[in-house]
Order: sequence, then C-alpha cells, then structure tokens
Amino acid sequence: MAVLEISDLDKKLAELTARVDTLEKSAGNDRLAIGVMQGDLDSTIAAFIIALGAVAYDIQVDMFFTFWAIAALRDPKKSPEKGLLDRMFGVLLPRGSRALPLSKMQMAGVGPKMIRSVMKRRGVKSLEQLIQEAGELGVRIHICEMSMNVMGFQPREMMNYPNLDYVGVGTFIKLISESKQVIFL
Repeated sequence: MAVLEISDLDKKLAELTARVDTLEKSAGNDRLAIGVMQGDLDSTIAAFIIALGAVAYDIQVDMFFTFWAIAALRDPKKSPEKGLLDRMFGVLLPRGSRALPLSKMQMAGVGPKMIRSVMKRRGVKSLEQLIQEAGELGVRIHICEMSMNVMGFQPREMMNYPNLDYVGVGTFIKLISESKQVIFL
C-alpha cells in the first residue's frame, strides 16, 4: 500500500475542494418557487404541503400569491376602510383561509366543512396549522402588488405572517430564475 506524503495529501485535498466547489456552483440553489393562483381550499392546502415537504429537505421555499389566491391570506378580523368597488370585491371574495371554497364538490357550501372534518379525523393538519408551521420554518410568502390593487386588497387586511411581503411580478420572475424547481397551483 502506497503512503502519501503530506504535500501529496494537501494537493489531493485542494483538488477535491475545487471539485466540490464546482459541483456546488453547477447545482444551483436548493430553492423552490411556488406560484399560487387558484384561491380554493384544496389547492392552497396542496401548496403549503408541498412547501413544507420541501423545507423538510432543506429547500428554501418562496410562495407567490396572486389574484384569487390572495383571499386565503386575508385576516377576517381586519376591516380597513375602502371605497365601494373595493368593498364589493371584499364581500364577494373569501375572507381568509377558513372561508375558502373547494375546487370541486362544493355541495351547497358543505364541501369545505366536510373535507376539514375528514382531515381532522385522519390526523391531517388544517390549512391554518400548515400556514403557521410554514411561517415558523421560514417559508416566504410574496403577495402580488398588482393583483392586490386590482382586487382592492390592502396590506393592513392581510394576516400576520413572519415572512410576508408585497412585490411585483419581476421579483417572482427573479425568484423563478434562481430556483431549481417551480410549481404553479
């Protein structure tokens, strides 16, 4: 068996370090960007389950909420002053995560209550628990400013969330370009 000299070991270590650095640079960021657009209970639950699954694998997650999906982030206890058109949007759209409809099987409004009940009985976390856990684990939520303006939403009516900001689509495009994976729901 050949014995390596210290200088040979230093050289080998330097070569291996350079190879690891090259591999890390070519691998890109461990980052997932999720575009959330649907605004229904099941899609929003799926988005947060995927986000939390990614975090479990040490993947940084950025969620971009736009149009109908923003309603899930509204705090039902907050009612800022608004003009008539904005108030109409506010009344017609769900006020927070507990008011979201299902994408299918509404059953005259009973569908969301039924699915929540089944989830609870089967030990699945509620959407509200998933959102809380996502906040605790560093999942970042970005709300589309343009969609907020169109729908008459205001930052002061959104839920309290530790990593929430308001951005333009350009910010989301940048996040997409820096991410290994992108999902739209």
